[in-house]
Amino acid sequence: MLVTTTPFIEGRPVQEYKGAIYAQSILGANLVFDLMAAIRDFIGGHSRSYERLLAKAREDAMKNLIKEAEKVGANAVIAVDLDYNTVGPQASMLMVSVSGTAVVI
Repeated sequence: MLVTTTPFIEGRPVQEYKGAIYAQSILGANLVFDLMAAIRDFIGGHSRSYERLLAKAREDAMKNLIKEAEKVGANAVIAVDLDYNTVGPQASMLMVSVSGTAVVI
């Protein structure tokens, strides 16, 4: 499955538009993540724990987007957009939302 953030694929014209598709992944953080992030905020530096958590959420959301594209018979997704948010009580969960246009090329 070809997935791109661009609105078209050079040399591969769109034969059929299947429509907009959406997927998301929500992962909960925990006390250890919050404690390490607070320490990093105080002393500076990267929060590797949160970076790994966000990477996992992004990977899961992209896998879910591909599944949605396959459901509608697409072989590519164009104009992909990723958004990152926090949700839940005290913003304790990380959410990655992804959307795009399912197409046949």
